[in-house]
Amino acid sequence: MFAIALTPDAELRPLDPWRAEEFLANLDRCRKHIAPWVSPSFVATDPASARRVLQNYADRWARDGGGIWGIWLDGTLVGGVLFVSFDVTTGVCEAGCWLEPGAEGRGLATLAARRIIDWAIRERGIHRVEWHTNAANAPSIAVARRLGMRRDGTLRQVLPGPGGRIDLEIWSVLAPEWTA
Repeated sequence: MFAIALTPDAELRPLDPWRAEEFLANLDRCRKHIAPWVSPSFVATDPASARRVLQNYADRWARDGGGIWGIWLDGTLVGGVLFVSFDVTTGVCEAGCWLEPGAEGRGLATLAARRIIDWAIRERGIHRVEWHTNAANAPSIAVARRLGMRRDGTLRQVLPGPGGRIDLEIWSVLAPEWTA
């Protein structure tokens, strides 16, 4: 097992299926906060569904098609980062994050996302890292900006949402921009 220090009191660790109880507790603390922004399939509601979500990402990791890592602050799981998709053949992946409200404002999502993006580009040869977000999700857009991503465009009313159809912004950074 490994842990990567993000700050003196925060670290990034693998979020494996055996951590389902911790993951569920994290989701319970931030459910209302993240529900408008994340896929319903991600927001587990019981230990079995939490384990299924994490197993799905473990399976993606085993197939070289994605992955998930948790952010621990003072020993408590407060959020994480993930590769929703990861394709070394095309050189494109999609990264994302979630964070409990109490952990916001410390730069943890940006620091953690920077770690996995750097690894994807420098170690795995990914050429394009994408960030897909609801156009109304200002904190997620702020993370994309802090990562040096550029807004590629908006897919208008592309997904159903609780209050009607939502616009999805696509942000990206290319390997030459990242390594410059």
